[in-house]
Amino acid sequence: MTSALTWQELRDLNLSGLEDAADGWAEVRNRADAARDDVDHRMTARLRDSQEGEAEQAAVKRLQRLSENFQYVYVECGLASTALDGLANELRPHQRAVTEAVEDATALKFTVHADGSVSYPAAGEKPDGTTPAGGTVEGNGGWWDGIVDWPAQALDPNPNRAKAQDIADRIGRAVRAAREVDSSYAEAIGRLKTKPGLEVTDAMWTDAYRDSGATREAAEGYLDLGDVPTELAPADRKRWWDGLSEDERQQYLTLYPDAIGNLDGIPATARDEANRTYLPLLMGKLETVDTEEARNQLAGLEVIDHKLREGSHPPMYLLGVDDEGNGRAIVSYGNPDTSRNVSAYVPGLGTSLDEAFARNDLKRAQDTALAARMYDPSSASIVWLGYDAPQLPASEILDNADVMSKDHAAAGAPAYNAFMDGLSATNEHADPHITAIGHSYGSLTVGLAAQERGGIPGADDIILVGSPGVDAGNASELGVGKEHVYVGAAENDPVTKLPSKSEVAGGAGGLIFGPLGGYVGYELADIGDDDIWFGKDPASEAFDANRFRVDDGPRPFLDGEGATPAHSNYFDPEKDPESTQNIGAIVANRPDLITTESPR
Repeated sequence: MTSALTWQELRDLNLSGLEDAADGWAEVRNRADAARDDVDHRMTARLRDSQEGEAEQAAVKRLQRLSENFQYVYVECGLASTALDGLANELRPHQRAVTEAVEDATALKFTVHADGSVSYPAAGEKPDGTTPAGGTVEGNGGWWDGIVDWPAQALDPNPNRAKAQDIADRIGRAVRAAREVDSSYAEAIGRLKTKPGLEVTDAMWTDAYRDSGATREAAEGYLDLGDVPTELAPADRKRWWDGLSEDERQQYLTLYPDAIGNLDGIPATARDEANRTYLPLLMGKLETVDTEEARNQLAGLEVIDHKLREGSHPPMYLLGVDDEGNGRAIVSYGNPDTSRNVSAYVPGLGTSLDEAFARNDLKRAQDTALAARMYDPSSASIVWLGYDAPQLPASEILDNADVMSKDHAAAGAPAYNAFMDGLSATNEHADPHITAIGHSYGSLTVGLAAQERGGIPGADDIILVGSPGVDAGNASELGVGKEHVYVGAAENDPVTKLPSKSEVAGGAGGLIFGPLGGYVGYELADIGDDDIWFGKDPASEAFDANRFRVDDGPRPFLDGEGATPAHSNYFDPEKDPESTQNIGAIVANRPDLITTESPR
């Protein structure tokens, strides 16, 4: 097909053949998806269990390359299938319009010529009693159909002229629209080609990202992004997804993996599939961006990609990824839809989508899941980076607390609640046990989310660790009952002992004395109201939460590990096994097993 598509070609076009071709590409896509899954979850795992050393590492590397090849085939074949399906779908109404117009012409004994003009016979009667001659009219094919020739039609006593003009215009409109569809899809389909060979390069993923954009643009009339129900509640989104056919789901996963993968209310397996599709495309996009932020995000995505291909226990589910703001990533260890116990941890200060996040924060989620599974195997743990945390390392907070505000947390709280609402909508248990976890500044985000109207959707328990306060005076303000609020605060974690803003404004508490001021000031001063930077100290008696035991941790600077070493140990089973076990017990709904500590 070309831009010179004729009405005969449109009428005779075998659209079923296009759909058969689309089905063929879909079959290849599905086979590639199954093969990739087999490589990632069976072959690689079996190899790791049975082999070790350099040979094992080399073999795993080859399997990971094979997995990437299958992923590339999956993406490109999915685009080809969707493009062909879209082309057939969008051409069909125009083919039908031409067919019906030609049938009408035949019934009236008109002649449709190759150029789309229509000849009509003599008919009617002139004032002098003679029969008006027949003639030929051309179709306009635009919005002005019938307007330009209206005077001539009105003055022509032959009734066939108006009928012929209508038929010619219908043919013209259909052909014109079909040519636009054809041209749009021809460009997109023409992009779907690749180089021979077994290696999928960064440049090929960059090209695949552009392929996806071109196909999306072409198929807008067939599968519109506006049809994705972003404005609905998560439960309604799930009903929308459940109501789609398997073919429709696959087309959305292929064409809009970023939208589906980040949509709360879509089942975890579908989000994971969408984001595994989007991940290499996003990496391909970032390869073309020459900024430090893009390089940092790319480094983080590469680690996540490696972890996904490497496999893990519990298995990973990529529930969200994007380059918005400081970057977005949501990763679950264990399936949050089938698990009876689910936790969602919000990281804090200095967190962004980079290599440190991909290595450290993902490990915290995994260690939490492993700890919870010691008490109940039906447990999953999520790290949720769905907001922009302040880009201030915890080690520098003592010198820079004046720049800290709750604005980032206030912006993140509604997004966190929407995500938690989605977890409740997709979980298969009638009453799952949901735990919200906030670390450092992330505890403020969780605290503000809990104080929104209705609280955190589905949350049964809240865990706050390394908290600088949650903008609340008492645990009862967090919507789950004070007996379901748990706090871990290391004695040597200075972030949990920041002086209150009023104390800083008055020159007390120690920020004016340098990095150690806040920590030493808290230890020496008589802070009668238990206030810290963001309100009441969650570990204080006044806050009235359940304080569980954690290790004191290294002292700032004095033990040679920097300003805030104790601030990062709460989830570490080697550095603070008691804290890790306590968090796991809470997540597994076994609070009777935690060890407690007196409030400050």
